Amino acid sequence: MLHATVDSVRAQIAAILAAWGAPPHLAETTAEVMAETDLMGVDSHGIAMLTMYEEMHRAGVLRLAGEPFLRRDYAAIALVDGADGLGHPAAMMAMKLAIEKARAFGIGAVGVVNSHHFGAAGCYARMAAAAGLMGLVASTARGVILVPTRAAEPVLGTNPIAFAAPLPGAPPMVLDMATTTVAANKVKAYHLREKDLPPGWVVDGAGRPVTAHAEAMEFVFRRREGGITPLGGGEETGGHKGYGLALMVQMLAGALVGGSFSALRARTARAGQPHNIGHLMIALDPRAFRDLADYEADAAATLALLRETPPADPALPVLAPGDPEEAARAERLSGGIPIPEALERQIREIAARAGAPFLLRAA
Repeated sequence: MLHATVDSVRAQIAAILAAWGAPPHLAETTAEVMAETDLMGVDSHGIAMLTMYEEMHRAGVLRLAGEPFLRRDYAAIALVDGADGLGHPAAMMAMKLAIEKARAFGIGAVGVVNSHHFGAAGCYARMAAAAGLMGLVASTARGVILVPTRAAEPVLGTNPIAFAAPLPGAPPMVLDMATTTVAANKVKAYHLREKDLPPGWVVDGAGRPVTAHAEAMEFVFRRREGGITPLGGGEETGGHKGYGLALMVQMLAGALVGGSFSALRARTARAGQPHNIGHLMIALDPRAFRDLADYEADAAATLALLRETPPADPALPVLAPGDPEEAARAERLSGGIPIPEALERQIREIAARAGAPFLLRAA
C-alpha cells in the first residue's frame, strides 16, 4: 500500500479538478479540504471521492467553474448559492461568513443552496472552533440510502451533522457523524480494502443484515430495496431516533434553506440536472453568553473529567469526540496517507482520462 505525502495528495486532487475545468482557486480550496479530511483519517471523504466526482463530472451535473456567491444577507443570517459546483468552496465561504457574523452578532447562520457533496462536515465545524467559536454544520445528501424504521426501501440520505467546541490550549471537541449507522462512502472504503462489513450496517429489502462487501455495495449504491440502517440500527435499539435525526437535518439543510429532498427530486430530475444539495453553517460566540474565561474553565473541566474516567481496559483510555482524528492527523503527517492499491489504480486511471499527471508520492 502506498503511503502518500499530504502535499502530493493535495496536488493530485487539485490537478485533476483543474483538468476537469475548475478554476485554480476553487480547485485548490477543494483539494485543501479533501487532503485535510484524509489527514484526519476520514478516508471515505478525501481523495477517494474523486471516483464519484468523476462520475458526476462526466454526467454533466457538476459546474466546476461555478463561483459561489451571496444570494441573501440579513443581519446574522445569509444564504450562499453554490452555483452548482462542488460543495467545498461554497461551504468554506459560508462558514467564513458565519464566523464573521457571530463575531458581530454573537451568532451567525448561513445556508447554502445549489451545492453538491462537500466532504466531511467536521472540517467546517473545526473552522469555527479555530476561531474560538462553537460550530454546527448540517447537510442534505444526494444519495437515497437510509432505510427508515420498518421500511423496505431507502428514503433519506446520510444527512451528516457536525459540532465543534473550542478548548483552551487543546484541540477542539469535535463530533462528526452521519445520521445513518455509517456513511455510505465508508461502505465503499471497506469494499476497496475487500473487507466485509459488521452486521447491522447494511440491510436488504427484508431487513436482513448484509455483510459481504460486494453485496453491500449493491444494496447501498445500485438497488432500489435495502440500504443503510439509521443511527441506532433497528427499532429495538433506537433506530427510529436516528431516522428522526436524519429528518431533522433534512428540514434544517433542505426545507429551511432551499436544498432539495433527494427522494422527491429523483421523481422529476432530468439527466444532467445538478443535485441542489443544501448545507447549514452556524457559528456561536461563547462571549455572547458569558465571560470567555468562565466558558473555557467549564469546557476544559468537562473534557478533563471525561478523560479521567476509569477505563474498562487500562490499555484503552477513554476518548473524547475528535481524539481519533487528531491522533490520525499526527500519525499521517509523518507517515503519509494510506492509499489502498485499488484506489491508487483508480486515481491513476482518473488522472489519465483527465489528462492530468499522476502526482502521488510516498512519504
